[in-house]
Amino acid sequence: MRIAAITGLHGASIRGRARADAGPLLLSALVVVLVSLLAGAVPGLMERTADEAVRDGVRRGGDAAKVIVSARFEPDDTLNGRARVPRLAQALDDLRLRAVDELGTDLQRMFRPPVASVISPSLKVTDGSVLRTFRMAYLSGGAGPEVVWSAGSAPAASGDETAEIDWYGPPWLVQVGVSETAAKQFGVRPGALLKLADERGNTRSAQVSGIFRAVDPADPVWAEAPWLLNPAAGADGIGTTRFGGLLSAESLPDARLAFPPDELKRTVSFAPDPAVLTWATAQSLKATVVTLQARSASSSTYDTASTWNTGLDSVLDEVTAQVETARVQASVLLAAIVAGAVLVLLLAADLLVRRRSPALVLARQRGASLTALGLELLAESAVLALAAAGAGCAAAILTTGGVAAGWVAPVLVTAVAAVPAYGILTAAAATRDRRSPANRSARRWARHTAVLRRAAAEATVVLAAGAAIVALHQRGLGSGLPVLAPTLAVLAGAVLLVRLLPPLTGLALRWAVRSRRPLAVFGTAQASAASGRALPVAALVTSVALATFALVTAATVERGLAGGAQETVGADVRVDLTEDTAASADETARRIAAAPGVTGVLTGHVTDSAQIVVDGKLTPARLMIVDSRAYTGTALQPDQALVRSATGALREGMTVEILQTGKPAVRLTASGSAPAIGGSAEVVIVDVAAGLPDPPNTLWVTGPGAVQATDGLTVVSRAELARSRRAAPLVSGLIWLTWAAAAFLLVAGLLGFALTAAAGAPARWLTVSRLRTLGLTPRQGRLVAAGELLPAAAAAAAGGTALGALVAAVTTGPLGLRLLTGQVGDPATALPWAGLAAVAALFLVTAPLLVRAEAALRRRQRLAEVLRVGGPA
Repeated sequence: MRIAAITGLHGASIRGRARADAGPLLLSALVVVLVSLLAGAVPGLMERTADEAVRDGVRRGGDAAKVIVSARFEPDDTLNGRARVPRLAQALDDLRLRAVDELGTDLQRMFRPPVASVISPSLKVTDGSVLRTFRMAYLSGGAGPEVVWSAGSAPAASGDETAEIDWYGPPWLVQVGVSETAAKQFGVRPGALLKLADERGNTRSAQVSGIFRAVDPADPVWAEAPWLLNPAAGADGIGTTRFGGLLSAESLPDARLAFPPDELKRTVSFAPDPAVLTWATAQSLKATVVTLQARSASSSTYDTASTWNTGLDSVLDEVTAQVETARVQASVLLAAIVAGAVLVLLLAADLLVRRRSPALVLARQRGASLTALGLELLAESAVLALAAAGAGCAAAILTTGGVAAGWVAPVLVTAVAAVPAYGILTAAAATRDRRSPANRSARRWARHTAVLRRAAAEATVVLAAGAAIVALHQRGLGSGLPVLAPTLAVLAGAVLLVRLLPPLTGLALRWAVRSRRPLAVFGTAQASAASGRALPVAALVTSVALATFALVTAATVERGLAGGAQETVGADVRVDLTEDTAASADETARRIAAAPGVTGVLTGHVTDSAQIVVDGKLTPARLMIVDSRAYTGTALQPDQALVRSATGALREGMTVEILQTGKPAVRLTASGSAPAIGGSAEVVIVDVAAGLPDPPNTLWVTGPGAVQATDGLTVVSRAELARSRRAAPLVSGLIWLTWAAAAFLLVAGLLGFALTAAAGAPARWLTVSRLRTLGLTPRQGRLVAAGELLPAAAAAAAGGTALGALVAAVTTGPLGLRLLTGQVGDPATALPWAGLAAVAALFLVTAPLLVRAEAALRRRQRLAEVLRVGGPA
């Protein structure tokens, strides 16, 4: 028995309608495929991007992302001095094994093999030639450091293993090895004695036992002390070169005797392995390291307990905030894409039902039930929609390994139900036996009821949009209603434009009627008649507004990245100096200022987490002591300061006390607002005349030659920082998604415009053709036809772009884009005027193009068809 006999469906009718309307059906299927692929794949891509963001954040964190375990050695003091402890290397290995055990087996795979080290303070080379420093280091971990001794031998013990030294005895000799590169630059050979002194001028004694070459310079062990292989220029100040001496297990006890007690500590470093980190594992890793820090000994204790320190939790916290921001923004864009797709599918369904209206009415008049007609239309749309959604979801699974069914569901439901719903309503309206009431008040009541229903639906959209925007501003980042705020706001604006369009076109028609131009009357009459169709206008305005929102968001992120880099650096290049180079800062500034392409150099002193007292409360803030006129353009008096606070703790008019060690606090009055600097939430800027100690530790360099002029120094480049942040996985992925959403919505808007034109084309060209029988030329006929399409095009071009820009200005701030752009405050809304003008022009140009295409398709229309009352066009 056939399925048709059981279900009552007429298969020939289903197949015939599908073949006749293959174009709109395939268009709907294409929209479903694209949205299923995009909306289904983006959440999965976000998971991948979150994993990449964690890895990228750990890489950028560098040493700050390492987990450091440190501990003091056992005391070596005796009654008369200090004793040589031969098993220090073993004590270091014990700390490494204990740290590995405390970390746990589950988290060990997230780290590279730990590196144990003992590194001495920097010593000055006192041979009087150039500024050179020297550090000693013992490294242990994995298979390294493996070396080959090309000259001499490995460092050995300098004396008896149980030797003792007096407290005030001569410096203890230490044997070290130097790399081939260092030996060549240093000019030393095996057996050479190095003249060294610490920062207090106390002499130290070291002897080169041999010259080595690393078996594998890329071994991660060397990363703890890279200057052991290659001398580091500027590591201990401008103009200095740091050389390194490699200690062995035999010479490590001698190195401890060569320095005061507790100057050498044993340290174990765990570097996270970005290759194995994911978003999920990073959360458990953060919780573990926080627990280890909380349980470890304090850094001020004087026993041999291990102390855990890391900035990994802060790095992961920053990445977490950025991931949540990117996810919310992606959800906002996906909601816009789904809304645009749903409106296009509704327009396609409207076109299909308009084309099938005579057949549906005839079938109804011949006895077909509404249920049967609905099931036939449902079967057709369900098969097509499910096949299209299945293809899109399959592509999403192949791309990302999963699919977000929640984003695909609204589009699928619309594709399945829109045509049957429209078809049933059309067939029912054409064949219902309910007559219009003869009573005038009853007819008025029916009209008022319809108006109230429409007003209630529109009010619901407006209220939902208002609630969503309020929730977004109050709750900020999150899911649910705030994510839908931009889309709902655009829909509410489109509803208002739909309400305004008929009165505006009515005014234009009244003006045209008074004129002596019949062509204007015909065109505005067509425009006034078409402006009452709510769905086409709402669809076009919504698509253009959401595309504009995406374009404005992309431009805001791009400009915010540049602004964030400027805030962080403060100039084209920032040079970070060390305490040892304060005396030569002015000389360095003069040398840089004389370089070609440098337009300005400013010196200043920057202190992070300076002790600031406001209203009796300690408020750590970034303190900057600079020439205030040169840096901010505002000349401060010695008792004035500029302040900036994200928490409101620092405000204009307040008294600010800057604490000093061993000196009275300096009282200043906050006289103005400071610019955003370095990503700090709390900032205080004072002038150099305030009397605070200000050894320069920072240089700000401007000009196209700033990067070249500061070559060899520790610098942060504004341009390089902006490029680096833009290339970050989350930022680049969000920008890509923003442009993809804008492109899709623009294409959806153009498709909606084409579907709107196709739906009204028969009646429009029937009217135009009849007017041509009265003497209109083909060009005048096209102008009249264009008049019908002009209101929707103008509403989309002008109203849509303005609405999208307005919604972006209202909603982008609470979405937290500053976390991606690196700014202290929310980025200012950036309007891409060229892009907005192009969008507006695109829809204005599309209207005459559609008219020309329609005219070309109907150029062979017969006069009999035109004059036949109610005949098709």
